[in-house]
Amino acid sequence: MTRVAAVDCGTNSIRLLVADADPATGELVDLDRRMTIVRLGQGVDRTGRLAPEALQRTFAACREYAGIIKEHGAERLRFVATSASRDAENRDEFVRGVLDILGVEPEVITGDQEAEFSFTGATKELAGGDHLPKPYLVVDIGGGSTEFVVGDDHVRAARSVDIGCVRMTERHLVRDGVVSDPPSEERIAAMRADIEAALDLAEQSVPLREARTLVGLAGSVTTVSAIAQDLPEYDSQAIHHSRVSYDRVREITEWLLRSTHAERAAVPSMHPGRVDVIGAGALVLLSIMERIGAQEVVVSEHDILDGIAWSVA
Repeated sequence: MTRVAAVDCGTNSIRLLVADADPATGELVDLDRRMTIVRLGQGVDRTGRLAPEALQRTFAACREYAGIIKEHGAERLRFVATSASRDAENRDEFVRGVLDILGVEPEVITGDQEAEFSFTGATKELAGGDHLPKPYLVVDIGGGSTEFVVGDDHVRAARSVDIGCVRMTERHLVRDGVVSDPPSEERIAAMRADIEAALDLAEQSVPLREARTLVGLAGSVTTVSAIAQDLPEYDSQAIHHSRVSYDRVREITEWLLRSTHAERAAVPSMHPGRVDVIGAGALVLLSIMERIGAQEVVVSEHDILDGIAWSVA
């Protein structure tokens, strides 16, 4: 066993996994897994820069994570940064801050690398069973981008496109700094058109429709699963490897886009940081399912974070 730590810093959240990894058996035993909403990508689509308050929220989470990593005595640490910090003009400020706090430089990875990690994390457990037909389409709906990966035991094709729950919300549902509550049909239609154009782009290099199992990752998908199960609180065990039908995803998405902030916030499994962006994230998922004709999505709590952990194990 090797004790490793992995940090995934995305557009909306930063997450930590400390685990014991055994490459010989493919077993990854969690010691600590947590997530903090920091909204690092706040305003990046509009300004091209990381906001000072977003950087401070992220650095505060890094300081907390540094204590946890030290407490568990992790031998190796890898910090991966995704879409928001890849796009920002002032990403050097972000890199310096992380290096000072955690002692490692964040790797601002490409979309293709992001997709590889997501696929490994999501499918390593599934590969042992025969109940889910291959090839898999792994879809990681993040805050700023969505990764599409098709593969069997290994990745065959991957593509990252700039549709994510934060980016779509800020681009289509925010006016004068306020989220539409609920948005007009015109705004929803514009967002849907943007998503469809991005799917066209993804399909140029990834054979989305060849997939026989759709595996969905990240907070938008797991929250849809929690709502579908009517969970009294967020429950990772109940969500991991749950299956949500197309009809249920459509019902939930339509409700999320019609609901008010207060109604969404009242959902017991809803993280406060997702209340304003979950409608856009759910619409991305629904659009993907419609594009490929998927009757259900298999939801995974294991994703890019687990892939990062395996990469250092």
